[in-house]
This record gives sequence, C-alpha cells and structure tokens, in this order.
Amino acid sequence: MWPYYLLFFILLAAYAVFNNALIGAALFILLVSLIVLEFSGSIGEEGFIKSIYEIIVSVGAALMIWFVLSLLLNTKYPLDAVASCSMLPTLGRGDVVLLQGISNFSSFVSGNKVPVVNMTSQQFSYLQENMGKEFLAFFFYPRNWSGNISEYSNSPSFKYMESRNYAIGLFSISCIDSLRTNDYRACFVGNQDSNPIKYNYSIGNLSVNNVRNSGIAVFTSSIRILNTTINENRSMPIVVYRASPNDSFSGDIIHRLVAAINVNGTYYFLTKGDNNPALDIEFANYPPSQEDIVGHVLGSFPILGYIKLILSGQLSPVQGCNMVLSP
Repeated sequence: MWPYYLLFFILLAAYAVFNNALIGAALFILLVSLIVLEFSGSIGEEGFIKSIYEIIVSVGAALMIWFVLSLLLNTKYPLDAVASCSMLPTLGRGDVVLLQGISNFSSFVSGNKVPVVNMTSQQFSYLQENMGKEFLAFFFYPRNWSGNISEYSNSPSFKYMESRNYAIGLFSISCIDSLRTNDYRACFVGNQDSNPIKYNYSIGNLSVNNVRNSGIAVFTSSIRILNTTINENRSMPIVVYRASPNDSFSGDIIHRLVAAINVNGTYYFLTKGDNNPALDIEFANYPPSQEDIVGHVLGSFPILGYIKLILSGQLSPVQGCNMVLSP
C-alpha cells in the first residue's frame, strides 16, 4: 500500500501549493480508495467481525482524544481547519488550529489588552439596525471615472497611482453589488458622519505569487467608535466564531480581534483577517457576540487541515491565496 500513500502525500503537497480543484478531486477519490482498500485488506486478513471491531475501537479512541482535549481546553471544538487565505501569512489554508475556550470574557479582553468601547443598548441597536451603512470598502478610483475601481494596483508606489490621476475613496458594497453598470459614482460615500463606526485607510504592500512588494493595496487600518480611535494591531488574539445566517461569510471564521464592544456586560467583537482589506463588518458580517466565539487560537499545524477540507468537499480554488497584504 505504500505507493498509494506516497502518491497521496505528493498530491496533498501539490494541492497545498497550486490550490487546484482537479488535484483536490483526485485527492478525494484516492483517500476514499485508500479507506476501501485498507478495509478490504483487513477483512481478508482478519475477518469481517474483527475488522469492524478494530474500526469501532479506532473511532472510539479518536472520540476519547477529542473529549479529553475538550475538557482540557474548555471548548466543544478544540481543533478546526483553516478554509481560506484571509489570515496569511500567519495562518494558511489547510492549517489545523488548536483552540482554547474562553470562560471569562472580561478577563480575556483585559488580559490581552483588547480595545474596548462601551455602548448602551440603544447605541448598539442603532448599529445593528443600520448595518447597511457599515458595508464599506476603500478602493482606488480614476478621478475622471474612465475606468473601474480596484482595491489593488500592480504599481510599485502610490505616487505612481497619483500621477495616473487615481485617488482613494470609500464606497458602499451594498450599492456596488446592486449596480448593473460600471458607473460606481452612485456608490461613493462622501462622508461617514452618520456611521456609528468610521473607517480610515492606509496603503500596504502587496506580494503576488511570492514576489515581494509587487504591488500596493488600500486597506482599513483604523476605526473610530464613539470618539475612540482603534488601530489594527496584529498582536491581538485570533479567535474562531460561528457566522450567523445573516452574514455574508459562512461556517467557522478564523480572524483576529480588532476591538470589543461592551453592551451592559455582554461583549460583541469586531474582527478582521490579516490578509483582508477590510473588517468583517465591512463585508456584511454582524459583530459576533461572546456566545458565538468557539475559542481563541493557541497554535497551528500546517497542511493536516486539508484532509478535513477534502472530505467536506471544499475543493474549489480560493481567491486571495496568491496575494499577501502587509501594512
């Protein structure tokens, strides 16, 4: 069987590098085939009943390990797999993350020096009821509106963009999604006076296909809430939260904390992927509450998470895996 396992690990490495759906499909077929072959071989050597018994013992051992980890780490889900490239370069697609549950959010927030903004119930309700105002992103746009807006540029510096008559503006994502033309002027946000959260941008370096500083990108670098300015800080903890049915993202989101909103003792969190140009709330994700937080990341292991992604059918190429944004 060793040639099949060797082929499996070669394909696994190739899938991690090329992010190709065909390689992923081949991996899925090979993995299922290996399971069938191992089971068939076991039946031939040891008999059906003993083979079933060994499978039950193996599954039981795995469940016991999961149960012990859950108890030790205070979370129902001590392990998770990274499905996107939004946390590059810290975490990559296919990494397995080890999670620690959070029993006392007040201590967790203060102990990790997470910026906290206190809001009344009325203020937070206004934020939730006007979430459409927060679906925003900064883009490069041509001053004469003769071309499309873009988050990225393949130019070596912003001065190059300025010389080509480009500027940076804030745009409504909801408006852009509803447009049937390329005239984005209707989606330009002139000011943020009525926004509960206000956003500021910076210019970052963009590495494409492992070529350092091959372009530039505009990204949200700080926010202002109730007269409190909070800068993006990549030393903040990384958490895993469950997206709600109303969110644009789905499943488990593994992103870094930006700030906490304290509403009468209940915490809600603003998060951002290190490799994303905007906060999750700007991508139409509601701030997760402390009840939505699965845990915070203690460490990670590379590549092993691809097995879960393959078995769950997440084979398609993921956008952004060839680009890394650095402040």
